Amino acid sequence: MPASEICNRNVVVMRQEESVTAAAGLMRRHHVGDVIVVDQKDGFSIPVGIVTDRDIVIEVVSKGLDPESLSVGEIMAPELATIEGGKGLTDAIEYMRSKGVRRLPVIDERGALLGILALDDLLELLAEELSALARLLANERKREERTRA
Repeated sequence: MPASEICNRNVVVMRQEESVTAAAGLMRRHHVGDVIVVDQKDGFSIPVGIVTDRDIVIEVVSKGLDPESLSVGEIMAPELATIEGGKGLTDAIEYMRSKGVRRLPVIDERGALLGILALDDLLELLAEELSALARLLANERKREERTRA
C-alpha cells in the first residue's frame, strides 16, 4: 500500500516566520502534536521543517524563552525526513526507524506536501490488519469444523 493512500491529508501547516505561540495555538485548535513548516513554490506547499509539541517544550519552555518572539523556523529541526507518496508502508516504517522520527511528511514527485504519516496512525493500521488476520484464522477453523464434523 503506497504512503500516499494511507497518509493523513489533513495537515496543519505554517510558514517559517510565524511564531512558536501561533504554532502552539494551531496544535491546540486542531488537536495535533505537530505542524509542518512549508515554503510556497509555484503554488505548492513544499515542506521544509516540522515543529512538534516536544520541540516547543524542549527548545522554548524549558529554556524560559518567549514563544512569541521566536519563529517556528528558528526551532524546527535543520533536516526534514520526508517520503515519496509512491513508497510502500514497509519502506515508510523502515525509513522512520532509521531516521528516528515518529512523523513523516509525504511528498509527491515535485516535493509538494501530500500528507503526513504518524507512528500512531501506522500502529492503528497495523493493528487492524493483524486483527483481520486473526479473524481469518478463526473463520477458517469454524468453516473446517462445519464441513468436517
